[in-house]
Amino acid sequence: MSEEKALIEVRDLAVEFVTGESRQRVVEHISFDIQRGETLALVGESGSGKSVTAHSILRLLPYPLAQHPAGSIHYAGQDLLKLNEKALRGIRGNRIAMVFQEPMTSLNPLHNIEKQINEVLALHKGLSGKAATARTLELLDLVGIPEPHKRLKAFPHELSGGQRQRVMIAMALANEPELLIADEPTTALDVTVQLKILELLKDLQARLGMALLLISHDLNLVRRIAHRVCVMQRGEIVEQASCEQLFRAPQHPYTRELLGAEPDGKPVATPAGPPLLEVDDLRVWFPIKKGLLRRTVDHVKAVDGIRFSLPQGHTLGIVGESGSGKSTLGLAILKLLGSQGAIRFQGQELQGLSQQQVRPLRRQMQVVFQDPFGSLSPRMTVGMIVGEGLRIHGMGNEAEQEQAIIDALLEVGLDPQTRHRYPHEFSGGQRQRIAIARALVLKPALILLDEPTSALDRTVQRQVVELLRTLQAKYNLTYLFISHDLSVVRALSHQLMVVKQGQVVEQGPAEAIFAAPQHIYTQQLLEAAFMAPAATDNT
Repeated sequence: MSEEKALIEVRDLAVEFVTGESRQRVVEHISFDIQRGETLALVGESGSGKSVTAHSILRLLPYPLAQHPAGSIHYAGQDLLKLNEKALRGIRGNRIAMVFQEPMTSLNPLHNIEKQINEVLALHKGLSGKAATARTLELLDLVGIPEPHKRLKAFPHELSGGQRQRVMIAMALANEPELLIADEPTTALDVTVQLKILELLKDLQARLGMALLLISHDLNLVRRIAHRVCVMQRGEIVEQASCEQLFRAPQHPYTRELLGAEPDGKPVATPAGPPLLEVDDLRVWFPIKKGLLRRTVDHVKAVDGIRFSLPQGHTLGIVGESGSGKSTLGLAILKLLGSQGAIRFQGQELQGLSQQQVRPLRRQMQVVFQDPFGSLSPRMTVGMIVGEGLRIHGMGNEAEQEQAIIDALLEVGLDPQTRHRYPHEFSGGQRQRIAIARALVLKPALILLDEPTSALDRTVQRQVVELLRTLQAKYNLTYLFISHDLSVVRALSHQLMVVKQGQVVEQGPAEAIFAAPQHIYTQQLLEAAFMAPAATDNT
């Protein structure tokens, strides 16, 4: 390691949250350095203190509820914990930038992409007008947004999850910071784009000498890019080593547990029953309107001619790049989006039914969304969120509903006592488990799982995969499983559908496709997901 002074020096950091008379210590005795041009990874389970530690660097915690009873964070000779707000604003987003875990809650829903990135450039670089727009286009191209000039006027809700995350990365890189804090930066991205973002970050580090603090549950990602790794458990660092050494010879039992937590196993061995869901020539076309009279001149074919039959008790894995139409397909099947073509659920044709006619079927068709924070009401307790469906469908009396809520929380690995708390009091992974509990509590026939494990660390992913398999075997559940994480898809799916630009390029038995993919696009996806880690210079 170089003898020059570290860019960031964290010493004996402690963080606690104060509520009334109670104090909860969530981070204790944290010490590490980040060298210039280095990538340091913080890994550990949800709730281990990774994000709290990183957010402390820029003082982004909910002060004064959050406090630092001990410790220091030095940058450029200054203790960031003691800087006044004006001095800190000169560092935030300029010298130290951050990419947050949930882009939908970080982007302003009322402003288009051009305005949001231009605002960063105006604030820190003094750019405006054509110069700012030119730089914004350059940044969007840099992070892999296709045809960026067509996306300038787009609002966050018009982009896929992966595209929103790439916009967040573009905003963070706008001022070429010395340190980029990336909190699960590739959570919403498909594997091919993950590789592109990693290469981009490596290139920027080489060109700018930028340091990277990477917070991630994806150990495969960490292995490809990190120089050093800090493993956190219950608010403390239990192991700190070079990336090469940690993966070759982990010392702490918890580190070994993390490294052995890759989702594995095979889908539930269930004989193919009658079709629960049949889709034929399904299309979702969005009109492109131009001119004074807003005439339709073309269509965006988000879903174009998809067909399949899914037996009861089986899982269909749907994979493809961000923006390929995976989520649109799922929402169309559940009648949450308008579509054309046939959709038969339990033998009943859904097309042509009004929302009122579809409503009785909603109990049988549940969904877990990709962004757990955006899909959970901040005004409702966890118990109210999980039990909402029970109340709407009139399932059981008050005592039975309460017991069902408790059972659902236990099934997803959460303490039932937490049902009296609110979503903001949970980590990203815990919020995703709440969302899964909300779907499971109704014991539906079909669950659409839209990236349900994307916010979870590997140990919890493995538990959720086992949970989903157990529930599928117990209740003969049918899953539509949308994901960019092919190791999770392989562990759960009986059938596989590969989607590109709204069309199916390959589909069939999952085991056969994973063993011998036929289409070049499928081959690229599998190669990106399961290739050996890139060599890393850990000197």
